[in-house]
Amino acid sequence: MRQKPLKTRILDRSFYLEPALTASAALLGKLLVHETEEGITAGMIVETEAYIGPDDDGAHSYGGRRTARTEIQFGQGGFAYVFPIYGMYYCFNAVLGGVDVPEVCLVRALEPVEGIELMKKRRGTDRVLNLCSGPGKLCKALGIGKAEYGLDLCKSNLYIADYKSFRPEEIAVSPRINIDYAEKCRDYPWRFYLKDNPNVSKVQKRFESVGTLNEIDPNKTGKV
Repeated sequence: MRQKPLKTRILDRSFYLEPALTASAALLGKLLVHETEEGITAGMIVETEAYIGPDDDGAHSYGGRRTARTEIQFGQGGFAYVFPIYGMYYCFNAVLGGVDVPEVCLVRALEPVEGIELMKKRRGTDRVLNLCSGPGKLCKALGIGKAEYGLDLCKSNLYIADYKSFRPEEIAVSPRINIDYAEKCRDYPWRFYLKDNPNVSKVQKRFESVGTLNEIDPNKTGKV
């Protein structure tokens, strides 16, 4: 039987069928868990970004682009989309929405919760605030890589579970990071993070908060 850290409830399929802009904010406070032979590692999600598919020129699936890498996005929500960056790191995304709706949520940062010593070993650092404060860092800390691409987040050893909840005024909104190649959607406020959480990734001033979720509706806001 699969262990469930901290007696949490694993998210079911219905959660992942929500649109990316809704689910990406709702994922804040959830627990990303990876069970491996080395042990269990888990962290609370504190920073995310939404990518909404064919009309989002910051997304890998922009224009309906289907490749061997992006194909998983065109299936049902609730699967892991993992891709490499810089030839040495990986990024973890949760596929969202229904079939042929290629939306994803990039998990950008975690607050370490369980398996911290194993995270330190994998990352080669004792600085807890540096363990998961970026998408590449958190994947290395949790042992997420190429082998986890396509895993069912509802039925595998990689999953997301309930943990804590936060009010809209506690959730900051900003433009997404490092998508300067995008022209139309580059400045849209589709990044979400927990205000004042020290585990959030360090960013340039232009990526700082433009407001909170109770002040800005990402579904109705154009460019910042």
